[in-house]
Amino acid sequence: MFTPTPEPHPIDLIIKARWIIPVVPENRVLENCAIAIDKGRILAMIPSDEAGRRFTAAETINLGSHVLIPGLVNAHGHAAMSLLRGYADDQPLHTWLNDHIWPTESRWVGEEFVRDGTQLAMAEMIKTGTTCFADMYFYPEQAAQVCLDAKMRSQISFPIFDFATSWGLGADDYFAKGLNLHDSLRATDLVNIAFGPHAPYTVSDAPLQKIAVLAQEMDMPVQIHLHETAFEVEESLNKFGKRPTQRLMELGLLSPLTQCVHMTQITDVDIVLLQQTGAHVVHCPESNLKLASGFCPVDKLLKAGINVALGTDGAASNNDLDLFSELKTAALLAKAVAGDAAALDAHTALRMATLNGAKALGMEEKIGSLETGKFADITAIDLSGLGTQPLYNPASQLVYTHSGQGVTHVWVQGKALLLNRQLQTLDEREILGKANWWRKQIATH
Repeated sequence: MFTPTPEPHPIDLIIKARWIIPVVPENRVLENCAIAIDKGRILAMIPSDEAGRRFTAAETINLGSHVLIPGLVNAHGHAAMSLLRGYADDQPLHTWLNDHIWPTESRWVGEEFVRDGTQLAMAEMIKTGTTCFADMYFYPEQAAQVCLDAKMRSQISFPIFDFATSWGLGADDYFAKGLNLHDSLRATDLVNIAFGPHAPYTVSDAPLQKIAVLAQEMDMPVQIHLHETAFEVEESLNKFGKRPTQRLMELGLLSPLTQCVHMTQITDVDIVLLQQTGAHVVHCPESNLKLASGFCPVDKLLKAGINVALGTDGAASNNDLDLFSELKTAALLAKAVAGDAAALDAHTALRMATLNGAKALGMEEKIGSLETGKFADITAIDLSGLGTQPLYNPASQLVYTHSGQGVTHVWVQGKALLLNRQLQTLDEREILGKANWWRKQIATH
């Protein structure tokens, strides 16, 4: 009996590449395969020669010297602070904050500053392979809007302090504005709103308890700077008679919804609390190194079963937002801290910057790996350059060479944000002009 060959199925996009590292399953490198994308989601991942037989795509992109990976997830930063890049370098954290950053922010930060600074940060992140970022800064409604305009995925944490800032009068005002923003963005997949209590030393017990209750009721993430410096821990012991992690646990704030940023000062007791509560750690190695804040024991945390994601922090304390640079530093630092060259291998480091980040942000069902049904958030890196030759292991080259410079294409939900190194949803020339304008204003006043 004759069986007719099925007609190719019409879809939106096929991307063919020399290599694909899907992250799930682990430690896998696929060769000469294609990703079929339709309506913003991954439909199939199949050999390239099979893709043309099964599908007819509105667009097909051939990347013969590239590797495709899930879009990188930058799990912590302060995007608008890109406008303060290099402004107050080589200072300890509390001197940097109290004597330089906070006085400058109080003078300059407003809606326009946040819009322009966030666009600058997004452009840099997209051009180095990041498709999703977590932000914690003032005027979060402005950051959310520029994300929507540029079609970039984000978690926007609205800040909460005990004291007044340019964005709010105090804790109650921050809650009202932040929850209103959350309600206004319920319909979008691109922007998630989270609670952003700044740190245990800037937020008192009552607001922290309120966050703990509301987060559980609303299933909303919480991102907080935690155990960033030895001084923070010492101050908590003197003031409360307990370490910050213990205090947060007793207030109900440590849970699988909690993203603990930095965690450079950790004891075995802290690790047990993280295990018991399911809280996540966001590691920001370059910022921690630059501010001499300490070392997060990543290998120890991973071996304890704790999810560790990766963030750049803000460009004022890094000074770049290239997550490839960050994951290289994370891998090298983990080896030194553990005293073990096998600690944090290339595939694990890449997972920290993708799936672990998605998990920390509560997005692992949507992004973080190249799997059928997930959103097509994808980064393509050209591995044909001098700095990646000879090429024995694509995963190793991604982690240990300057891969951010090789990013050529970026898609979020199947929509191109970067094509052949050219931004598609942001105006690079306009962004550079605004950055220069802000530099002149801040430097001369």
